[in-house]
Amino acid sequence: MVKRSYGQYCGFARALELVGERWALLIVRDLLIGPKRFGEIQRGLPGIPTNILTARLNELEDSGLVRRRLLARPAKGVAYELTEDGAGLEATVLAIGRWGAQRLGEPQPDETITEDSIATALRTTFRPEAAGKAKLTYLLRLGPIEVHARVRDGVVTVGRGPIEKPDLTIETGPALRLLLAHEISPADAIKKRLVRITGDPKLLDRFVRMFRI
Repeated sequence: MVKRSYGQYCGFARALELVGERWALLIVRDLLIGPKRFGEIQRGLPGIPTNILTARLNELEDSGLVRRRLLARPAKGVAYELTEDGAGLEATVLAIGRWGAQRLGEPQPDETITEDSIATALRTTFRPEAAGKAKLTYLLRLGPIEVHARVRDGVVTVGRGPIEKPDLTIETGPALRLLLAHEISPADAIKKRLVRITGDPKLLDRFVRMFRI
């Protein structure tokens, strides 16, 4: 497999040689949330051709950023996961995501939202200084997508799917960006039915202080 070279002895250039191809960092983004089978990665990246996904995974494996592992029973098959070097991209991915979140604007008709994109959004917008010693669990629903966030002593852990007994359940859509950007208040979002909650409304106020673009 031919690897692209920029011909520069530079750390930034070397990084781009390893993860600068189209889709590569999105694959890393999704695997930062947790291991996935090939089909799960493909479903989480609508529009990626099978041959391109295969090529990117092979390139990331050859670079020592991704590895395969057999799933333990009762699960079957092979999952892809990040190596220690691959996981070292976490801060970079979150920083790029934070920068991009400030430039999102309104979603376009051909743009999709996935579990991993929402999970990453929660991680990139989390403000530990606003969380303090809070111990709270949130469940976020955007249509069929469910993502949960556990905040404990200034640290957030985000996962795919539901979680038992969340302190607050938030059901919303594109208004999530408005909330995180403080373009609408929690009270107005509820009043205008852009957001529905199950739990104490004060926890929605706390949510938008802890998760902020």
